[in-house]
Amino acid sequence: MVTIRLARGGAKKRPFYHIVVTDSRKRRDSSYIERIGYYNPRATGEEVRLNIEMDRFDHWCGHGAQPSERVASLVKQHQKQAA
Repeated sequence: MVTIRLARGGAKKRPFYHIVVTDSRKRRDSSYIERIGYYNPRATGEEVRLNIEMDRFDHWCGHGAQPSERVASLVKQHQKQAA
């Protein structure tokens, strides 16, 4: 099954997450099909905290990809910011 989930990056104690489309059987940070955004929980000042390409998210969901619980909550948060 194809999943939309977070892949961790960044340094120790400074997390940075890429929102990726991947096969659910793959490891968290291994290869992925497509990167559709990012989430920076430690963003300060002018830094962008959340960026999601909603057209690609909708495309993958239309093809049967299942977002993780955390990605689904981030998408809701992104839609509130856009409105």
